[in-house]
Amino acid sequence: MRSTVIIGASPNPENYSYKATVNLKAQGHKVYPIGIKPGDIEGEKIINDRPIPNDVDTVTMYLSAKNQKDWYDYILSLKPKRIIFNPGTENPEFEEMTKKQGIETLNACTLVMLSIGNYE
Repeated sequence: MRSTVIIGASPNPENYSYKATVNLKAQGHKVYPIGIKPGDIEGEKIINDRPIPNDVDTVTMYLSAKNQKDWYDYILSLKPKRIIFNPGTENPEFEEMTKKQGIETLNACTLVMLSIGNYE
């Protein structure tokens, strides 16, 4: 089972981070929804701290570039295989840092990738 950390998870069902969490879980992925607001996403508790799971395959970003700086060290500490920068979260500075660590980056939409079957 692949695992995904959702950075910027929200308890609001209208937010894309919420929808991505639901869809990832429905397709059998282990999810770690991490956000600043307490709550849950269809029974999956939103994590309000910065745990270090040891099995991270993907980090999917739902924070704007200006809000990502405080997360750089944390995300790099997860040692993900890839980071998906969803629309509106593109960040050339952070992408450059991640590439130097051998992390694949994609400017893509997690929801679209899931819907067309190329999320793997």
